Amino acid sequence: MALMEESTTQGLLQAHDEFWHLSLSYIKSIALTAALGLGIPDAIHHHGGGATLPEILAKTELHPCKLRALRRLMRVLTVTGTFSVVQQPPAGDDDSTVADASDEAVYRLTATSRFLVSDEVSSATLAPYMRLVLLPIIFSPVGEHICAWFRQEHHEPSVFALEFGQQAATVWEEGADANAILNEGLAAQSRFLVPDMLRECGEAVFRGIDSLVDVGGGHGGAATAIAAAFPHVKCSVLDLPHVVAGAPSDSNVQLVAGDMFQSIPPATAVFLKNVLHDWGDDECVKILKSCMQAISPRDAGGKVIVMDVVLGLGHDDKSNIKRLETQVMFDLFVMMGNNGVERDEQEWKKIFIDAGFKDYKIIPIAGTHSVIEVYP
Repeated sequence: MALMEESTTQGLLQAHDEFWHLSLSYIKSIALTAALGLGIPDAIHHHGGGATLPEILAKTELHPCKLRALRRLMRVLTVTGTFSVVQQPPAGDDDSTVADASDEAVYRLTATSRFLVSDEVSSATLAPYMRLVLLPIIFSPVGEHICAWFRQEHHEPSVFALEFGQQAATVWEEGADANAILNEGLAAQSRFLVPDMLRECGEAVFRGIDSLVDVGGGHGGAATAIAAAFPHVKCSVLDLPHVVAGAPSDSNVQLVAGDMFQSIPPATAVFLKNVLHDWGDDECVKILKSCMQAISPRDAGGKVIVMDVVLGLGHDDKSNIKRLETQVMFDLFVMMGNNGVERDEQEWKKIFIDAGFKDYKIIPIAGTHSVIEVYP
C-alpha cells in the first residue's frame, strides 16, 4: 500500500513539473528575443565562439549592474540548449563566491545559436527570420483572443485581427518597417532552406524544366538560388507590386508585379515555397487553379512544385518528436495570424484534387519541410 501511494505521489509530482514546464514555455521565446536584441550571439562570436559573462557584458555595452540579470538570462539560454557553457576551475585557492565562479564560465555558440549571429557576421544567418517570428506584434499575448476566436461562428476575423483590429497581411503590406522585416526574414529562410532542397532533390525536381515562376517569391532569394544551380532554367518571380518595388536591382531573375489570385505568367513549372500555408483551403484551390492555367502539360514537364510542411510525414519514431512539435506549433502560429493551415498528406491531396490536378509526389527533405510535385 505504501509503495503504491509513493508511486502515485511521484506521478503527481512529475505531472506538476510538466504542468509548470508547459505553462512557462513562452519564456524560451522571451529569452531568445532578449539574446537577439542585445546581440549576445555576435558578442560570443566576437570572442572566437566562447566568452565569459563579463566579456559578453562589455561587448553588448550593458551596465555592470546588469551582470546578475545577464547571468540569469544565460542560464535559461544554456539549459534550453541555445548556448552551451563550460565551467572553469577557480583561478586560485581563495574562497571564491558562487557568483564569481560562474562569471568565469565560458559560454559557447552551439549549432543552433550559430544561426543567430547577424548577417554582418554570417551569410547563413537565420536571425532576420527569428526576428520576424518574434516580432512584438506577433508575439503579443493572444490567450483571451484565441478563446474568442474559437467561440465565433466564422473563421474571420483571425485571432490576430481580433486583437489588433486588422489582418496580419495588412500590417505587412502597409507598414514599411514590418514589410522590410518580413522580406528580410523570408530571404534569410530561403538562403538556408533552398540550397538544402537543391542538394537533396534538385536534380530530380528541376530536370526537364525550361522555365519557372516563383509565386510569392519576395525579393527573389529562392529563384536566384535555383537559377544558379540550374542555369538552363529561366526563372522569374511574381509578387505584389509593393514587394517587387522594394527588391534589389542586381537580381539575375525577372521580377513581375501581379496577383497570384488573378493570373500567373506562363512557364513550364510554378514554385510555391511557404505560400499555401498562409491561406485556407478555398484560397489555396484558387491559387492552384491559377497555377494550372500557367504551367505546361505534364508530358512537357509541367508541374507545380510546393515546398512546405507535410504534417507528421516521417516522424513515426520518437527521436523526431521535436520536429513534429515544431510543425504542429507552427500550424497554430499560422492559424492565429492569417487563418493559415499546415496540412497533412490527406489535406494536401484534397486541395490538389479540388483544383483539378491528377497526381502528386511527396519528397521528404531534411528538417520540417517536404517538396511536393503536383501534376496536371
